[in-house]
Amino acid sequence: MVSREHKRAALHEKLQLLRSITNSHAVNKTTIIVDASKYIEELKQKVERLNQGISAAQTSNDQNPLPMQVTVETLEKGFLINVFSEKSCPGLLVSLLEAFEELGLNILEARVSCTDSFRLQAVGGENEEQSESIDAQVVKQAVLQAIKNWSEGTDQQE
Repeated sequence: MVSREHKRAALHEKLQLLRSITNSHAVNKTTIIVDASKYIEELKQKVERLNQGISAAQTSNDQNPLPMQVTVETLEKGFLINVFSEKSCPGLLVSLLEAFEELGLNILEARVSCTDSFRLQAVGGENEEQSESIDAQVVKQAVLQAIKNWSEGTDQQE
């Protein structure tokens, strides 16, 4: 009998742990397990999206001759743009700003470092006069194209 009670207590403890991990508010066993199953599916979807993002980043890096990291995140009104290279990139900032201007993207705030490496963190907002809305992928492609154009321009100067 003690063994049966011990197993029941251990099962209850594990269900409560599962409930807390999955942020479930359920009280019965079946609902806790269903919530856990949904939570696992959500995690699988997140992993898939992250893997797709990594694949896309690797593809864009394969197209990009410099080891450059580019991320663009959508904010409530605009975008957070990050560009990083371990090497100094004279003239790249100008190319990027020209690309933003061509998109009609106003830079609202920016931090730039061009000393030993290149780092740009900018918050850009869409121009109100613009009729078409732009998305993060368009901004990222414009940044990658500006980097490619800049790189080709520096290759010709050497």
